[in-house]
Amino acid sequence: MSINSHSHDRSLTRRLATSLFAAAITLSTAAASFAADTIVLRVGDQKGGNRSLLDISGYAKDLPYKIEWSEFPAAAPILEALNAGALDVGYTGDLSFLSVYAAGAPIKAIGGTRSDAKTQAILVRQDSPIRSAADLKGKRLAGTRGGWGQFLIDATLEKAQIKLDDATFAPLGPVDAKIALLAGSIDAWAVWEPYVSFATLKDKARVIADGEGLTPTITFIVASDSAIASKRAAVQDLVQRLNKARLWSLDHLGDYAKNTAELTKLPEDVLFSAYTAQRTSPIVIDENVVKEVQEASDRATRYGILPKKLDVSQAVDRSFTAAAAGSN
Repeated sequence: MSINSHSHDRSLTRRLATSLFAAAITLSTAAASFAADTIVLRVGDQKGGNRSLLDISGYAKDLPYKIEWSEFPAAAPILEALNAGALDVGYTGDLSFLSVYAAGAPIKAIGGTRSDAKTQAILVRQDSPIRSAADLKGKRLAGTRGGWGQFLIDATLEKAQIKLDDATFAPLGPVDAKIALLAGSIDAWAVWEPYVSFATLKDKARVIADGEGLTPTITFIVASDSAIASKRAAVQDLVQRLNKARLWSLDHLGDYAKNTAELTKLPEDVLFSAYTAQRTSPIVIDENVVKEVQEASDRATRYGILPKKLDVSQAVDRSFTAAAAGSN
């Protein structure tokens, strides 16, 4: 091991020790701090997201800081709020995060989860003549711009040796794309869970391609540079709680689906199908993850989804999950 590696390890140990010490001090003076200058984390969420996961799993108890939750209809406005300084922490798909980071947002990916790449899929109507990716030439394909939808469409076309210009991309969010697919104004729709399970179980849509081998399917926990600098111990604790809650969910998929169905009004069978297929698990942001996301980032730049080549290692802060991994 090099001197620099030893120095890095000592630095990481010092940061972790400082975080744990700060958390212990906060806990021991909880009554006083809640009455005075409690640390407040402003966290962006979506209905049935991280807030409910923490509540359902029991990991929302005994917080040594206060969380001020804000609910958003999608990940894009969470990223906008982080960029504007209105939030400390949020979450979003890997490529959506990189799109905003590329535009200069003062944010970093500090943790996250991985889902099975097959749960990103391209759907067609039950009566569609489209049977495989090879049939997508000349078709109108909908997905989110700058995120998983657009990337999966481009990667699928490339794999099928179809030029990107030989299909029409329709930039639509999931709600509008679902309506458009059922109405027949688009030919196919690139989306993720639980939309895939809903469309296949309730609308009898068919999957004709998926993201296996094409996309990392990572959802990043994202924090502002300001929160990383000024609220590190609280942010670290939140990352650890989310990781533990996610592991809890893997052992309680039925309970998780039932509780989330009550919150979101989505059918319980749809959520159970989605959660079972995804097997969403916490990740450590290590060299392998950085390399994998770098490869996806470079492809997204080549597709024109990202405006320039990015250095993914500069877009992440690996210390949060390194510390979390070492403390479990």
